[in-house]
Amino acid sequence: MTLLNETHDPALRSWVATAQATGADFPIQNLPFAIFRRAGRNEAWRGGVAIGDQVLDLAAVAASSVFTGLAAQAVQAAAQDKLNALMALGAPAWSALRLALSRALREGAPEQATLQAALVPQAEAEYDVPARIGDYTDFYTSVHHATNIGKQFRPDNPLLPNYKWVPIGYHGRASSIGVSGQRFARPQGQTMPPGASQPLFGPCKRLDIELELGIFVGSGNPLGEPVPMGQAEDHVFGICLLNDWSARDIQAWEYQPLGPFLSKNFATTISPWIVTLEALAPYRVAFTRPEGDPQPLPYLDSAANREQGAFDIQLEVGLQTPRLREAAQAAAVICRTSYRHAYWTVAQMLTHHTVNGCNLQPGDLFGSGTLSGPTLDQAGALIELTQGGKNPVQLPNGEQRVYLEDGDAVVLRGWCEKPGAARIGFGECVGTVLPARV
Repeated sequence: MTLLNETHDPALRSWVATAQATGADFPIQNLPFAIFRRAGRNEAWRGGVAIGDQVLDLAAVAASSVFTGLAAQAVQAAAQDKLNALMALGAPAWSALRLALSRALREGAPEQATLQAALVPQAEAEYDVPARIGDYTDFYTSVHHATNIGKQFRPDNPLLPNYKWVPIGYHGRASSIGVSGQRFARPQGQTMPPGASQPLFGPCKRLDIELELGIFVGSGNPLGEPVPMGQAEDHVFGICLLNDWSARDIQAWEYQPLGPFLSKNFATTISPWIVTLEALAPYRVAFTRPEGDPQPLPYLDSAANREQGAFDIQLEVGLQTPRLREAAQAAAVICRTSYRHAYWTVAQMLTHHTVNGCNLQPGDLFGSGTLSGPTLDQAGALIELTQGGKNPVQLPNGEQRVYLEDGDAVVLRGWCEKPGAARIGFGECVGTVLPARV
């Protein structure tokens, strides 16, 4: 079964010239969604779509009445201050709007004269969290990350018995999720230093990153009605970048027996742009398990998931220290990996989340969990890259890091690229660590 349609044609060109720029994240084959307004103005937040280096203002598009039918209904929903209403409309409406936008933004489109006035340069825009996130669930889908972490605590048996049978997850905190550009104070809490007789209170000393993807739920499901694998992706609006910062020393003391608490709920940073599953169709790959591993239980299995349930999304972590920033140097790349290495797919996460009757709602967010690859240079967290602090990360300017220091900024990037398909990018997800509050 092919999921490709006319919007994926790599030969398509837009009348927005920068959409054809070499290495551009936002060609006409992408068309991701965000919530934006012009920076420095007291404007209303509204939906936007990225095209080249511009944002197409969907409130202006809705007011122009340039679209009809289901696409017109969808663009009206997207013109609101959050994307929840659009997400709730479901996959047919998302696809109709994407097709209408694609046709209207192509070279020679009669809508150019109308839509030209609805463009806002991205350099002049600011962004908000794209949805009202009712609930946030963080998964643990990288077997390589789970193994690397497990080896530090259980060298002879790094994976717990349930890992290869069930998608592991926990419920996180939605209120502290912020959009790219988020700046947060170093968290404080209790830690238990080695050899101490009682815990200490103070700033986190082992602040870490977690390279993840965020999965936004679109249409929900009624309480008590599970979503089967064959319908799971119909309930997924799209994917963004996500950094789920982690206070490792606080976590080590608090996580037993119930799991992370203050070590995770102080900040989570997401990229502003949500790339739809439809845009990612050319980059689907087969979902496979290593030989000898158990196959998923029947409720987590389907022919479509086996054939094309995974996504080959390239991921990169950059670290910009204060010294690099002062020298006007770019962030140093400390990790590159791919989402294709994940042990559980998007469909499996959603199906498992609802199998007990749990009701998801439009705008709910999943974190994929740290996405580490099979080698340590593909590890998506400093605790792995440094092997628990034993081997500091060496930066090109001579600096080194074991964990994050005050003033450090972390830059996540993601993209899909291959011959015969248009490059699909996710933009950037940037967060900066400030000193702990006194």
